[in-house]
Amino acid sequence: MIPDIASDITFRKLAIFMTFMEKGNIARTAEALALSGVSVHRALHTLEENVRCPLFIHKGRNLMALPAAVTLLEYCQEVTQLMARGLEETRKTAGVGQGRLRVGTLYSLTLETVPRLIMGMKLRRPDLEMDLTMGSNDALLRMLEDGILDAILISISESEIDYNSLEVLPLFHDDIYLAAPASASLDTTKLADLRDYRDQKFVSLAEGFATYVGFQEAFHIAGFEPEIVTRVNDIFSMLSLVQAGVGFTLMPGRMKKMYEGSVKLQKLSQPYQMQQLIAIVFARNREMDPNLLALAAEGRMYARSLQENA
Repeated sequence: MIPDIASDITFRKLAIFMTFMEKGNIARTAEALALSGVSVHRALHTLEENVRCPLFIHKGRNLMALPAAVTLLEYCQEVTQLMARGLEETRKTAGVGQGRLRVGTLYSLTLETVPRLIMGMKLRRPDLEMDLTMGSNDALLRMLEDGILDAILISISESEIDYNSLEVLPLFHDDIYLAAPASASLDTTKLADLRDYRDQKFVSLAEGFATYVGFQEAFHIAGFEPEIVTRVNDIFSMLSLVQAGVGFTLMPGRMKKMYEGSVKLQKLSQPYQMQQLIAIVFARNREMDPNLLALAAEGRMYARSLQENA
């Protein structure tokens, strides 16, 4: 059975009441809570009405607590402490605000973006442990929606994002390039027309990965179905196959530093040019989680540093 407690007895009124009982007068209570004296007086008056018995008596200009107020204070302290513990346990059950943050990321972002964010997070929250999960765009989004991950770093260009339930923090745009084995005859001073590579073999990421969608779209514009030798489940395996001469592929520019000596890169011509927008994504109802606030702050600093360097 739900106790018959008036809906107007709020934790805010109880907090004002407890502060008044500690400070002894309205002026000091107002100062401590950064409120006006009128707001404090109104809160105490309406609380007295809702409790349905006298709590105070006026002595001159002062408001004095009656024995009933002392009794109420004891229970207020007990209930607020209990509620504080309840909220803490609730957050712990939900994995919010604890010493661990579960982050999902695309494989390609582990070269630079993720290490930079982790280093920044360690400075902000030294005691925080970060669990890292790598996967495809689609898989990471599902894990976020299922509550398995707290935040993900993905390409939102190829994703269906529910902006009503998800918070999105853009980090940077990334161009897509044609990538070929070092031994291939590739004129990197010109733009690549995919129609010129109709007879080449290609390797590709599997369905669900960010670059896979762009891959399919580019060859649809080119007007032919490429001969795909194999599909793989991470970008490092795909580029290792390109290095070995198995075939050509399309890859995001963020991989250039690691592979510029062993893979030839050519910018795509206008009809095929595309960009990925990389962003941090997390549930909107957790936007006040201290760990996610720290991650978002670090993400903004990282995005700003990229813009300044550009």
